[in-house]
Amino acid sequence: MAKFVLAGKADCPHYAKAELLADRLQGSLPDFRIHKISILPDEWEEWLEATCNRNGWKHKHSPLIWRELVARGGRGMLLGGFSDFLEHCQHYYSITSDMPTDIMLSVAAENLESKVNLVAEEQHRISLIKPLHIWISGALGTTCPFLIPNLLSAEVFPNISAISLHLLDLDGSEGELQQLRMETEDLALHQLYQVTTHTDLEQAFQEAHVILLLDECSIADNENEKEHERKKLTHISDRYREYGRRIDTQANKEVKVIVSADSFANLRCSLLLDNARSISNRQFVTMATRLETEARATVAKKLKVRPSDVTDVITWGNVSGSFYIDLQRAKVFNYDGPIKGPASFSQPVLKILTEGKRLQAELQDLVRRRRAAKASAACGGAAMSRGNAILRVLEAWNGVCASQEVFSIGGACHGYCDLPDGIVLSIPVTFTGGGWSARRDVTVDDELRGRLRLFAEELRQEKRLGAEHCRSGPDPEERSQVCK
Repeated sequence: MAKFVLAGKADCPHYAKAELLADRLQGSLPDFRIHKISILPDEWEEWLEATCNRNGWKHKHSPLIWRELVARGGRGMLLGGFSDFLEHCQHYYSITSDMPTDIMLSVAAENLESKVNLVAEEQHRISLIKPLHIWISGALGTTCPFLIPNLLSAEVFPNISAISLHLLDLDGSEGELQQLRMETEDLALHQLYQVTTHTDLEQAFQEAHVILLLDECSIADNENEKEHERKKLTHISDRYREYGRRIDTQANKEVKVIVSADSFANLRCSLLLDNARSISNRQFVTMATRLETEARATVAKKLKVRPSDVTDVITWGNVSGSFYIDLQRAKVFNYDGPIKGPASFSQPVLKILTEGKRLQAELQDLVRRRRAAKASAACGGAAMSRGNAILRVLEAWNGVCASQEVFSIGGACHGYCDLPDGIVLSIPVTFTGGGWSARRDVTVDDELRGRLRLFAEELRQEKRLGAEHCRSGPDPEERSQVCK
């Protein structure tokens, strides 16, 4: 089978003549196939150069004609322009073209009009698509390979038909981001509309409906621990202040922002709130769900059940600092004890465990050790648990989960348990109506209230230190370069 490809400017008379000659051949020869590529005049030169470079050809005029090597595979064999195609048809098929000039010009004009109309129709079709814009910072981290395939699914965004994914990494290379982009496109996911990559903040968070901030700070570790921590805090403070300003001016006003980090997670969210004043503080959360799931797994091991059988564990405090895991509402399903019931039957964890009070006291250390063991084994990974926690919160935020399911998230605590304003603490919440609200039906006794005040003071101290380092550091113009 002979398969020819004809490409040319839509208004080119010679392309029109070659097109009609090819149609004649295709109509009279059963094994002759033709594929046409019509290019707008102002796009022709760029398209021709790219095509010739890709195939190693040299050709300067319209049309460009080549033969596809269907049987053997590989790149096509260049035939040339119209004269070369005409000569080939005369020699092999004894068919020639005798089209008058006026008809040739008329067909060229019709080709151009048809191409312009097709482009206009395509642009109109694209304009009707309103994709959900999702931005991920720290996109080259370990979490994204797990997160992205699950993120672009109807389970997380049930009412969305198109998602535009924006991959941002200020510390990574453009080449690595392009590789991640291609791998994402190769998934061929139904909801994926397009993928873009970014290594600076010039366009960051434009039109964002969802922002996932996953970046960790890479600081050379050649100083003492105190100096290293100071530099890390300065770096985070500068970057997240700039993130907040960009979100304030460029993101959608109904944006949902999730912060997930191993260090200064609550502080990062607090800095966003301070610098994105035009957006409701209820649209920013810090992930504490990972701590919660680690606690559930620890309790499940004690009870000899699956981690999914343990629910309503509450995490209070500073996600990446001092925290308290609370079992006052924790329930267990499918427990093999003296009292049994159907699958929907649950029992309070603290009533089942005779050492429940002691377990609650030890739980903080058990979770810390579990986290340290995972980090050591996976070189700081925990990517699956982090990605899964983000997906759970997004599902709840989008109304997929039950309205009464309890989550622990770091959010603005204005007026909650008399905590000071401007503080982001992990508290128990429920998601309803596209937003979250703090649970008021939990017991906050004097001991827990005292813990919360200590956690709040710890966060206020972090915030003060970050502000001091920024003031004592380089001038604002120089500081802004930290974020680029």
